[in-house]
Amino acid sequence: MAKYFDTLETRDPKARERALFRRLPKFLAEAKETCPAWRQRLKRIDPATITSRAALAGLPVLRKDVLMEAQAKKPPLGGFANPALLSGTRYFMSPGPIWEPQAPGLDPWLGARAFHAAGIGRGDLVHCSLSFHLTPGGFILDAGARAAGANIFPAGIGATEQQVEAAAAIRPTAYAGTPDYLKTLLDKAQEMNRDLSSIRKAVVSGGALFPSMREEYAARGVRVLQSYATADLGVIAYETSHRGRPLPGMIVNEDLIVEIVRPGTDDPVAPGEVGELVVTNFNPAYPLIRFGTGDLSALLDEPSPCGRTNLRIRGWMGRADQRTKVKGMFVDPKQIDAVVKASKGVARARLIVSRSGSADTMTLEIEPASGAAPDTAAVARTLAAVTKLKGDVVIAKTLPNDGKVIEDTRDYSR
Repeated sequence: MAKYFDTLETRDPKARERALFRRLPKFLAEAKETCPAWRQRLKRIDPATITSRAALAGLPVLRKDVLMEAQAKKPPLGGFANPALLSGTRYFMSPGPIWEPQAPGLDPWLGARAFHAAGIGRGDLVHCSLSFHLTPGGFILDAGARAAGANIFPAGIGATEQQVEAAAAIRPTAYAGTPDYLKTLLDKAQEMNRDLSSIRKAVVSGGALFPSMREEYAARGVRVLQSYATADLGVIAYETSHRGRPLPGMIVNEDLIVEIVRPGTDDPVAPGEVGELVVTNFNPAYPLIRFGTGDLSALLDEPSPCGRTNLRIRGWMGRADQRTKVKGMFVDPKQIDAVVKASKGVARARLIVSRSGSADTMTLEIEPASGAAPDTAAVARTLAAVTKLKGDVVIAKTLPNDGKVIEDTRDYSR
């Protein structure tokens, strides 16, 4: 098997960036022409001017609540898709509900690179244990593995004993599914005295692959790499290895523009800072432009030792939606960002929501800008004006780099 899926993976990073932003204006123009919702959303935008990350950052982030509202008003896709390119396709439902179409093509969710990076391709038979019901998870892995040249057994979920019997009979060489279900299969096979030692490689998604779990699989002879995917976009990033060892972080997939923004805002953060993962794809059937995944991550600055040159992210680091109810009123990360922007000398802020007796309390921790001495009383007045709730303001030398804008410390068990 070739080391890389194709030469795109090892392009000069500047060449990749130029290629992406040469394509973007035409893509935006086509989305505006063919999709009613994008025509409305981009009506004041000249696509020809969106030729850089700075220009792209001027477009609003499309978040799931907006998409859900549009889909409810105009089902199933809210005008965000080009129906002319969706003839004969599948439609899926994710929690929300949010509806997603399958784009045309052999690998509509861009999964092949993840399988190739895991050493899975021609000659492999993949036992796929992700759901093929309602949501596209199973189809994402199925299409990716087949596009990489492998064969697939679409086992789906549940009926573990039956899955073990099938795997023992057809001897798959690889597994695709959630990280924990592979252990369930291997343990059940041991209990049933069935041999699943043919499984030597795996691509996992849809859950956390804890280091102890990876080590256990390695001890059982299975090399496991994970991918980060969403039902809307498909495979956004995937793990790679070097000299047989998995590398930190995940390589961003080709044909995607990835940004990290401050939660609740449209504003990109500095490299290395944790924020919400925002993705622009080049899917003409279902264009997603600055789509907010709602997931937290951060960019890694260092190039990958595996030789792939695309951006790296730290992987999934939690959820960015931190909207919190305080004293019966919702406080949103956007409001905390508004306080920061309206306050002199404040670089970042984090709202701590807690309880004193039976009452909710708020404390805004602020990180001063370099050389600044913010007026905490003035910031407190701004906080009250923006949120309509009173709270204390204290200065913190530095705030944790974890993407949290609102931290709810209330103990709901007491």
